Amino acid sequence: MSPDTLALAALITACTYLVFGLTGFGSTVLALPLLAHLIPLKFAVPMLLLLDFAAGILLISRVRRGVRLDELGRLFPFMLAGIALGLTLLIRLPEAPLLAALGLFLVAYAAYGMTRRAGPPRLSRAWSAPIGLAAGILGALFGAGGVLSALYIGARLDNKEELRATAAAAVLLNTSVRVVLFGAMGLLTQDGMLTSALALLPSMLIGLFLGNLLHAAIPTGLVVRVVYVVVGVAGVSVLARVFALY
Repeated sequence: MSPDTLALAALITACTYLVFGLTGFGSTVLALPLLAHLIPLKFAVPMLLLLDFAAGILLISRVRRGVRLDELGRLFPFMLAGIALGLTLLIRLPEAPLLAALGLFLVAYAAYGMTRRAGPPRLSRAWSAPIGLAAGILGALFGAGGVLSALYIGARLDNKEELRATAAAAVLLNTSVRVVLFGAMGLLTQDGMLTSALALLPSMLIGLFLGNLLHAAIPTGLVVRVVYVVVGVAGVSVLARVFALY
C-alpha cells in the first residue's frame, strides 16, 4: 500500500475496532466496505481476518468470564459448514458479484436495524442452524459473520456483559477456523499481506483500547444505532462502486 492509502486504512481500522471494543462485533462489517475502495476485496478480507484474530484474542482475555459456552456450542457446527462453503465462493467468484452481494447485505442489515422499534426478537435454539450456517458463509466471504452471530446471541441473552463476551467469542471461533483454512488455501501469503496487517496493528490496538474504555460509559444501544447508519452508508457506497465498474 502507498503511504496515503496506508494512512487512510489506519484511520478506518482505528475507528472500526473502537466499535469492536464497545460491542464485541462490527469491526469488519464496517471496515471492509470502506477498505474495498482502497484495496482489492480478496486482499482486504484475509488482511482483516488477521487483525480480527488478534483483536478477538485480546478482547476475550478481558471478558472470558461472560462467555456462554452453551450458545456457542449450538452455533459452531453450522458455522463451520458455512465457512467451508463461503471460502469456496470467495476463491471461485469474480470480485464484482462479491461486492454487489456485500453492498446488498449491508443495506438490508442497516434497514432492518434502523426500522426495528422493539428490542431483539426472542429466538428459539432451532435458529442456531440457519443463522450459524449464514454466519459462516458471510464470515468467509466478507468477514461479516459476527453480525449474524451477534443478532442470534442478542435474541438469546439479556445480560450486556454476556452478550458482548459471547459475541466476541463467536467472532474468535469464526476467525480461528478461517485462519487455518485461508492459510491452507494460500490467501494469507499474498504479496504484502503480512506487512500490511502488521502496519495496521497499532491502529487496531488503539481502537480496541479506546472501545474498552468507552464500553462502560456509552450505552450499547446507542453504539449499535450508529453502527446501523454507518453500515447503510457503506453499503450504498459499495453498490455505487459496482455500478461504476459496469
